[in-house]
Amino acid sequence: MTAPRFDNQYATLPERFYTRMPPTPVPAPALFQLNDSLAVQLGLDADWLRSDAGIAMLAGNETPPGSAPLAQVYAGHQFGGWSPQLGDGRALLLGEVTAPDGSHWDIQLKGSGPTPYSRAGDGRAWLGPVMREYLVSEAMHALGVPTTRALAAVTTGQDVLREARFPGAILTRVASSHIRVGTFQYFAAQQDQEALSALLGFAIRRHYPDLTEDDALGFLTEVVHAQAALVAHWMGLGFIHGVMNTDNCHVGGLTIDYGPCAFMDAYDPRKVFSSIDQFGRYAYGAQPEILVWNLAQLASALLPLIDSDTDRAVEKAQAVLHQFGPDYTQAWQKVFFAKIGLTSGGEGEIALVQDLLTRMAENQADFTLTFRGLHDGTARDQFVDPTAFDAWSDVWQAKNPDAGLMARTNPSLIPRNHQIEAAIQEALRGDNTRFERLNAALARPFDAAPEDADLRAPPAEQEQVRQTFCGT
Repeated sequence: MTAPRFDNQYATLPERFYTRMPPTPVPAPALFQLNDSLAVQLGLDADWLRSDAGIAMLAGNETPPGSAPLAQVYAGHQFGGWSPQLGDGRALLLGEVTAPDGSHWDIQLKGSGPTPYSRAGDGRAWLGPVMREYLVSEAMHALGVPTTRALAAVTTGQDVLREARFPGAILTRVASSHIRVGTFQYFAAQQDQEALSALLGFAIRRHYPDLTEDDALGFLTEVVHAQAALVAHWMGLGFIHGVMNTDNCHVGGLTIDYGPCAFMDAYDPRKVFSSIDQFGRYAYGAQPEILVWNLAQLASALLPLIDSDTDRAVEKAQAVLHQFGPDYTQAWQKVFFAKIGLTSGGEGEIALVQDLLTRMAENQADFTLTFRGLHDGTARDQFVDPTAFDAWSDVWQAKNPDAGLMARTNPSLIPRNHQIEAAIQEALRGDNTRFERLNAALARPFDAAPEDADLRAPPAEQEQVRQTFCGT
């Protein structure tokens, strides 16, 4: 068995970017789940990770050589309100590993104890949110969505106090970086141009290496394009992030921070799950607009690096931000045209998609099963008034949709809220069977295996989950 070799390139940035500190040890760590396939991808020895030494590392009880653990500092707009200093309040970046293909991957422990950025929090996580992030982030990966990954989950042998006492847990999160829009905002607010330049160079090296390291405008262009494609993908899956704060907006175009996230059952563009989103700021249908707002905050932070003349910098940044609309429209059309079996289209096809969505909302049609049903002939069953589907289907069928394209695009299985909640409740009683079964099935979301029929089904009335919680 071989222990991993760590490095920490983020620790080479100036010390004002982070606080170096070790994780807080836990009394009785135990492995809850290990992602063997991701371990192989990263070049890590899964057998070692399962060993006592590996579990000690995943729990934060031991830090391997080269790891240089640290908590990153950043700022952010949270539900539109400015917070000048946030940071990793319950997570530590252990360091990074270099995969066999030469790519670099951050290894972060989430729930590893308090940091200077905890804001009076305990820095811990309980098992439920850890299970949710593990299941949903890995499902998103299987669905082809850029995302952080889950390498492992361990229980700590220590209770965490929230609305009650729950078993503590730590998630090992993997990402190409953990740089957020809020990271740039932090240094921009301090007018620290030297730090902004260093951060820009690091972010470009990590995410957009074809750019020169001082190309702030090119960087902004790439982030706009990546985020437009990401959110279009979310929309195509009925996914609601729930907390699209600027500190949860990743400059590499990854989905990050799966707090009160959820997938819709019945389609409703106004749908909100997050218990703290009382005014629908981050509702399903609002996500593209909010993304533009977040990107405008990034553009504002980058202005001194775009041009020394503020007026020219604003003009250049605005031109890039105006590209979001065409970028997003193109990405959205690609996603939704494929969902109805078309490779391209124009105004007529856009209207066809919009008409279907309107009819789905009016008939409480299940988002996932309706689109999957276009391929297998069961979409009509999702409508309260099936004739509403028939009227749309006559026009759609005349376009000769590609059944194979729909099968490759529309998942049969998503991580439904009620299944996640059931898995959490069973795990709290000591039974991990549903979690393990759900995790295995979600790795093949386009496979309509008969034995997974119950996992695909929408919730019964008494099973519906109407609110989700961030778990902090």
